[in-house]
Amino acid sequence: MTSPAARRTLRPPAGYRLGASVRALTFSAYDPCARIIDGGFWWATRTPAGPATLALRPAAGELVAEGYGPGADWVVEQADGVAGLRDDLTGFADLAAAHPVVARLAAQHRGLRMPATGQVFPRLLRAILEQKVTGKEAYRAYAAAVRHFREPAPGPLALLLPPAPAAVAASPYWVFHPFGVEQRRADTLRRAAAVAERLERCADAAEATRRLTAIPGVGPWTAAEVVRIAYGDPDAVSVGDYHIPNTVAWALAGEPRGDDARMLALLEPFRGHRGRVCLLLEAAGIQAPRYGPRATIRSFASY
Repeated sequence: MTSPAARRTLRPPAGYRLGASVRALTFSAYDPCARIIDGGFWWATRTPAGPATLALRPAAGELVAEGYGPGADWVVEQADGVAGLRDDLTGFADLAAAHPVVARLAAQHRGLRMPATGQVFPRLLRAILEQKVTGKEAYRAYAAAVRHFREPAPGPLALLLPPAPAAVAASPYWVFHPFGVEQRRADTLRRAAAVAERLERCADAAEATRRLTAIPGVGPWTAAEVVRIAYGDPDAVSVGDYHIPNTVAWALAGEPRGDDARMLALLEPFRGHRGRVCLLLEAAGIQAPRYGPRATIRSFASY
């Protein structure tokens, strides 16, 4: 069995839940780049030092981080961010206490932390593929793209690396058609890949949001989806989502339907942690009542 090239032991807070915290880094249980297996988490990525795979395993109240490949040291150094252990909950308890639903969910899911991968393009690729399609269609396109640019990840688990931005940028738009990706999203993806290096140099979520939304085809929804994961931004709200406004309106005000303006108004008391509130509602499985046929579209006008 392949031996890790780097290793580190982390000490998570009491009640920490690894699976719940890193689940946002997987795109279904069959994600070719990231898996949760036997209580451990495996994550393949590209680092400034080269390809790497990070393994996170709970052990006697601790969290063991192991890195494989040329980028092993980089991913092990980033392991506490990936695990969500850099997540800063300062001030959230007081904000949560102001609303009974949020207070209850914060207590029930106190082991949930928000990861920060430190990487923009892998999440941006997925977010662009999720624009205006169902979750099933988005995953099919994502998995097909990863396999098209197939590059095995280092380590003992059969994972693939996310596509290299340079390879994506150099591909004509029609390469993505067999994956169910029309020219508009393909062109957006290629434009984003062409500036990936600059995106990765962004100092914080605010700078990344400005640069992301300057890319034609990337709007507030896509930018929020990216910075929430790349920077662990607890305030990032996915404006333009099909479901989240209804979920927030139902959970916080008992209203079965809401638009973006109503969602933002209800979340305003939690500014600084608005994205965290949305995450808690998702973790609790809260959904607004359904009227008519079930809607499955992920996002709409504001990409």
